[in-house]
Amino acid sequence: MNEHHNCIPIVDKGEADLIQPVDLDAFREHNRKKSKLLIDKTMTEEEAIDRFVKDGDYIGFELYGTVRCPVSLTRALVKSGKKDFRIAGQGVYELDLLFAMDLVREIDFTYIGLEVYGVSNLLRRRVESGSVRKIVEWSNAGLTWRFKAASMGVPFIATRCMLGTDTFRKSSAIAVKCPFSGGTVALLPALILDVGFIHVNRADIHGNCQIDGISGFAFEMARACKTLIVSTEQIVDVNEIREHPDRTIIPYYLVDAVVHAPYGSWPGEMTGLYERDEPHYRMFIDSQQSEEATAGYMKEWVLDVPDHKGLLEKIGPERLKEISLKEVKI
Repeated sequence: MNEHHNCIPIVDKGEADLIQPVDLDAFREHNRKKSKLLIDKTMTEEEAIDRFVKDGDYIGFELYGTVRCPVSLTRALVKSGKKDFRIAGQGVYELDLLFAMDLVREIDFTYIGLEVYGVSNLLRRRVESGSVRKIVEWSNAGLTWRFKAASMGVPFIATRCMLGTDTFRKSSAIAVKCPFSGGTVALLPALILDVGFIHVNRADIHGNCQIDGISGFAFEMARACKTLIVSTEQIVDVNEIREHPDRTIIPYYLVDAVVHAPYGSWPGEMTGLYERDEPHYRMFIDSQQSEEATAGYMKEWVLDVPDHKGLLEKIGPERLKEISLKEVKI
């Protein structure tokens, strides 16, 4: 059989280059060296960012709209002075905070918008100015399956996702003729993050994490991170985690830092705990109308707030009580 017959025919290619090249061997070696000890990983947002994030890192946030948005970690990241990030994006509020401070250079893009309020003016300004130098498009499923490929230890995953769409054309995917069926499939390259950020309902000090309600792509992304920083509404005893092992979506050995952050998704919401703070969210959207208004918002609600505890004091107990579905221990 000649060389031509051993090849899988390429049918089509997305026009974008990969932002984060796939190096599964290096990822496996990195994971082998991670400690598997049951140690205390608790620290503050600031300590986690200082220890685990550096300029130019390829980072990712796991959330669903404004549900379980790791905002306390995002604020600490914005204030850290670190910059020039490449990002895997499905964001609403947290990525806008990064755009507001001009910290993003390249994006693997799924959905970045303001839901019913339309397109983010912060994203638009950064892209149109050329500050964001590169955007590669994927569907929500496509990005999740790229994380799935990394978690499986394979260089790509085959799917029909995005075939025949402009999303495929603007991506880095490759369409090939399936050697089994003869049909066309899209090959989505594995996606490995330098640092991932996830907010959960509860965790123990070792990093075993549980999520109530919609789990988004937490399972897949947690397994595709070189470093994983988790914030949690509640830190519980390890025995409470062990009572419901089937709910532990993220096991401890994937996690590098655990941050206690009650109301850590605010102004986003948390299943069973609190609703989205719609008036505040709307105020933030209104502030996007000009650079000056955005700068004012960032100064008041991010840069001048000392830490997450200081933010909760600024919001105030009465407002927190108004949006709460049950008491959250601070």
